[in-house]
Amino acid sequence: MSNSLYSTARQDNQTTIVPSTDIEAAVEMADLVPAIEAAFAAYENDTAQMPPKSYIDLPQHNGDFRSMPAYLETDDWEASGIKWVNVHPDNPDEFDLPTVMGTLVYTDPESGFPLAVMDATTLTMKRTGAAAAVATDHLAVEDASSLGIIGAGVQSYTQLEAISQVRPIESVVVSDLDDDRVQRFIDTFGDEFDVRAGTISEAAQCDVLSTVTPVEDPIVTLDDLGEHTHVNAMGADAEGKQELHTEVIREATLVIDDFEQTTHSGEINVPWSTGEIDESDIDAELGEIVVGNAPGREDLSGITVFDSTGLAIQDIAAARIVYESLGDDSGYRLEMV
Repeated sequence: MSNSLYSTARQDNQTTIVPSTDIEAAVEMADLVPAIEAAFAAYENDTAQMPPKSYIDLPQHNGDFRSMPAYLETDDWEASGIKWVNVHPDNPDEFDLPTVMGTLVYTDPESGFPLAVMDATTLTMKRTGAAAAVATDHLAVEDASSLGIIGAGVQSYTQLEAISQVRPIESVVVSDLDDDRVQRFIDTFGDEFDVRAGTISEAAQCDVLSTVTPVEDPIVTLDDLGEHTHVNAMGADAEGKQELHTEVIREATLVIDDFEQTTHSGEINVPWSTGEIDESDIDAELGEIVVGNAPGREDLSGITVFDSTGLAIQDIAAARIVYESLGDDSGYRLEMV
C-alpha cells in the first residue's frame, strides 16, 4: 500500500513538530472513536504489529517510562510510529506537571521518514477516552444515561467527552478524594450534564462506570455496582495496580484490550499473578467483539468489565488523525538534510 501523504513529505524533507495546542484543536471525539475502533479491528484481523510495551521502572522517582511502537493497516489507510511515555504520579503536586506525558514519532511506513513529532500527552488522554467509548458502545446497555467516574484527574474529562459520543449520557457522578478536583470537573461540565459529587458506591451504581485512579488497593466492590453496570477499568497500567476487587473480575463478563499487556500490567495483573483468575475468566478481547468474532452485551442484566492498558495502535490511529488535519500554518517544520 502506498501512503499518499508521503510524497509531499519526501519532496519537502520536512518533519512537522506538533505541540499540544494543535492536537487539542485537531482531535474531535466524533472522528477519534471510530478510528480507535478500526485499530482494534486491524489488530484482531492481523493487519497490525504491536510488540509488547516495554518498561523502565524508576522507583527512586516513583515513576516509569514505557516505549510503544506499532504499525497498522486498515482497508483505507496504514500508519506507523512509536510513543515514549512516562507515568509519574507525584508530578501534579511536586512539579505542576501531568502524571502522564508522552512524545510520539509518526513515521511513514513505506520509507521510514519521520512525518511528525508530536506531543502525546493530550493525544494519550483522548485516545484513552475513545477506547473506553468503543468498549462502552459494545458492552453497555443501549439506553445508558448515567456515568460514574472514580478519579477526577485529567483522564476523567476525556472519559465523559468520549462516552457521551456513544451513549445518551445525562447525569454524571464523580468521586475523588480531592474536593477541588471534583469541583473543577463539575464547573467544566455542569452546563452540559447533570453533574454531582458522590461516593464510590454512588458512582458505581451508574449505567457506566469509568475508574481512572492509580490505586494499588482495590476500591470498587461487587456490592457497589449496579445490576447492569458496565465498567471501564482504565487506571491500572503497571504491575501491582488494581482498582476493582477480584470478586468483580471473577463475576463479570471480562473483556480485555490485549492478553500480554493486561496479564502483565492491567486491571487483572494482580489476581492473575496470584492464580485467583486464569484464562477461563477472560471472555474476549475487545477486537474480537469489534469484528464480530465474539459477542458483546447480550442482555440487560449482568456486569461487564473492560480492562484497558492502552495500546500503541490506539496512539498511532490518533496520530494519523492529527497529521491529516494539519494545515500549512500548523506546528513547526524541521528540514531534513
